[in-house]
Amino acid sequence: MSDDRPDPLAVSLAEVPLRNPVLLAAGTAGYVDELADVFDLAGVGGVVTKSITAEPRPGNETWRVAEVPGGMLNAIGLANVGADRFAADHAPRIAGARTTVIGSIAGHSIEEYTTVARMFDGLEAVAAVEINVSCPNVKDGASFGESPDALRDLLAAIRPALGRTRMIVKLPPATAGDGPTAAIVTLARAAIDAGADALTIANTVPAMAVDPRTREPRLAHITGGLSGPAVHPIAVRLVHLVTRHAAREAGVPIVAAGGVISWREAAEFILVGATAVEIGTALFADPRAPVRIVKGLRRWVAEQGVRSVGDLVGAVRLPGSPR
Repeated sequence: MSDDRPDPLAVSLAEVPLRNPVLLAAGTAGYVDELADVFDLAGVGGVVTKSITAEPRPGNETWRVAEVPGGMLNAIGLANVGADRFAADHAPRIAGARTTVIGSIAGHSIEEYTTVARMFDGLEAVAAVEINVSCPNVKDGASFGESPDALRDLLAAIRPALGRTRMIVKLPPATAGDGPTAAIVTLARAAIDAGADALTIANTVPAMAVDPRTREPRLAHITGGLSGPAVHPIAVRLVHLVTRHAAREAGVPIVAAGGVISWREAAEFILVGATAVEIGTALFADPRAPVRIVKGLRRWVAEQGVRSVGDLVGAVRLPGSPR
């Protein structure tokens, strides 16, 4: 490969350039650059910050993380320093992070979300934000991501606060239905209609574990979010549905999240339509996993005989499709 030939792993996520499709997921890699002590962050496409709320949050009581067969349960409770301290203490490191940094926004009301959105929009080094819509709404207790109408209202309020910043919407794992009327497709269309520049699919799956000896829930919060290899096939289906019935037609890229522990899971996501993938739970088992995954993807792209990983986005061979 000549020196001036584009890197075959380089991608564009809603016009935000990434060195490769591998992102470090929110809540798994610190606020900005904490994992730089483990590997050079220039080796990944980007880092998604810990989810930031308007006010500081201590999070849930312990235990709030538990290992389970096939993955991990967590109920962290959005523990973070809040928007003001993030801007003062952590944001100055973004410009020197050696990778693309994507802000993560959470909240329990529209006002909280818009406050954090304005903070991130004021940081020139942040090109995009990921909106976590799985937080309970203070008005009715349901998450903004449970209702297409509530989702539209939230995003319609956030969009003007992001004058220059790309808006990525992180959807919950809505598994009901199939085809164009599937719940995840309905939510994706609502997000796209409200101005989403990209979608992340999907958040953790609500779950619970109990200790048989003590007869008590393993998490202090009782339930939490399941992540890791167990949820990967679920997320592959959701990405496939949204690609076929919403995102492809609208030209909206997808970031896939759920159970990526090797290049194979990342490649699956790409084949069903993802432009980028997020690594989360794998970081707790092996913080250098992203380095292995990037190397594996590079070999895979070469073996497939294509010039760019972009040529493989959505290239799954379904029954009856030409080969």
